[in-house]
Amino acid sequence: MEKQMYNRIKAVLAEKGKTNNWLADELGMNRTTVSKWCRNEMQPRIETLFQIAAVIDIEVRELLTSTKK
Repeated sequence: MEKQMYNRIKAVLAEKGKTNNWLADELGMNRTTVSKWCRNEMQPRIETLFQIAAVIDIEVRELLTSTKK
């Protein structure tokens, strides 16, 4: 069974030329936690998604995958 992708954090970081370690440092969060978000093994809270979007300077909806095909 294919793993469900809920967020695009890893892709957005790559587009911006940033790493998950950079994001962890900017948010003051554990690098393992951010790594799990990037691998879609765990999802950040809604409040954290808004913090991520602010740090990366994008719209929060760009961090989520579309539910429409």
